[in-house]
Amino acid sequence: MEAASAVSEILLFSIIESPGHPNLTELYRRRNILEIRLPSMRKAIQALREQRPDYVVAEFFYGYGNNYAGANLGNLDVFLASLQKYAPVARVIVMVDKHERQYVERLAERYPLHAVLVQPVTAADVEVLLLA
Repeated sequence: MEAASAVSEILLFSIIESPGHPNLTELYRRRNILEIRLPSMRKAIQALREQRPDYVVAEFFYGYGNNYAGANLGNLDVFLASLQKYAPVARVIVMVDKHERQYVERLAERYPLHAVLVQPVTAADVEVLLLA
């Protein structure tokens, strides 16, 4: 039987739903973080059933024409509720367009967010948060 590694690997979910999501793969490699790239919230929720991320990096999109005025504000609500069940200590870094920043404030009242970054986001912006 092999001994457990002295250094545990940090797991990060990148939920990439738009071309505006910066490619941070090189940053994660440099910091020895295992990145799981997920193309949708549905896939991210499925992945939560098998893996518990230490970090989540995702964009927020407000649901202008949907039922978000009631139960959900945008694309992250259902995922964040699932995250509370499966990985409640995961640190969530949210990227948002400056015009939708006000809605993320309401999201932060419902779910713990590690940080909110206004687009455009750079690798340096995220790196600081990975060290915090």
